[in-house]
Amino acid sequence: MIPVIFHQDAEAELKEAIAYYERQRAGLGISFQTEVEEAVQLIQQNPRRFPRHHEFGLRGYQIKRFPYTIFYLELDEAAWIVAVAHQRRRPRYWAHRISM
Repeated sequence: MIPVIFHQDAEAELKEAIAYYERQRAGLGISFQTEVEEAVQLIQQNPRRFPRHHEFGLRGYQIKRFPYTIFYLELDEAAWIVAVAHQRRRPRYWAHRISM
């Protein structure tokens, strides 16, 4: 398994989404967090498993129960999570993170 590194803004997005869902219904935020953790484990096990998205060479994992995609970049020895992005809001708002 390879390590996973979260961009600080992706980590903030994750925390905000967990809090949002928890405010909607008790336990829903935890369900979202669990799905993201499962996705991260799958990415760690085989980062090439999921399809490429966009011209940046990123790969994406769509969360099953929630409208979010985890966009990540394969590095030599890690996977870098660039965004935990809502699928219907501000497309590609996170693109500037790749050039950092």
